[in-house]
Amino acid sequence: MSLLIIVRHGQSAWNLENRFTGEVDVDLTPLGEEEARNAGKLIKSYHIDEAFTSVLKRAIETLDIILKETNNIGIPIKNSAALNERNYGDLQGLNKAETEQKYGAAQVQIWRRSYATKPPGGESLEDTYNRVIPYYEKEIAPDLKKGKNILIVAHGNSLRALMMYLEHISHEAIAEVNLATGAPRLYEFTDSMELLKASYI
Repeated sequence: MSLLIIVRHGQSAWNLENRFTGEVDVDLTPLGEEEARNAGKLIKSYHIDEAFTSVLKRAIETLDIILKETNNIGIPIKNSAALNERNYGDLQGLNKAETEQKYGAAQVQIWRRSYATKPPGGESLEDTYNRVIPYYEKEIAPDLKKGKNILIVAHGNSLRALMMYLEHISHEAIAEVNLATGAPRLYEFTDSMELLKASYI
């Protein structure tokens, strides 16, 4: 049996400011650092063999804090842009409330939560799915099949894409799925990679 734990990075500076962050590289806030420490405390009882994260510092910093908290310094870590947050294009850096005033709340909700609609100049969740899942299948799933326990620290949309794949969530239902910052989600697999259980720790 193998385990996969996914964690969305702790609160970032632009999360706090209610901005579209996307692929812009921003730091954690003090609360984000605390969320990462709390995630580490929740994960501490699980053995971790290796970790994966994006190339964005808010995810890297969160992973670093978790590994310190769980005494897992020195385990193999792989960074990949395939796990980066969805690119929000022209919306990146804009305040979400001000964007709703400009374009209308309904349109912004479609850009944020729909599966296939791209924001101007950016990626849809479908685009994000189409880079996350091939990376997962090539780089992560083979190690799970070997019985390794793996931690992924990434972003709201890249991890929602992975949740769709692992939990067979439909294009429509994923619009209602939100992954909170710093909340570890655990997947338990059989030796043949059948999903036994998915739950928050």
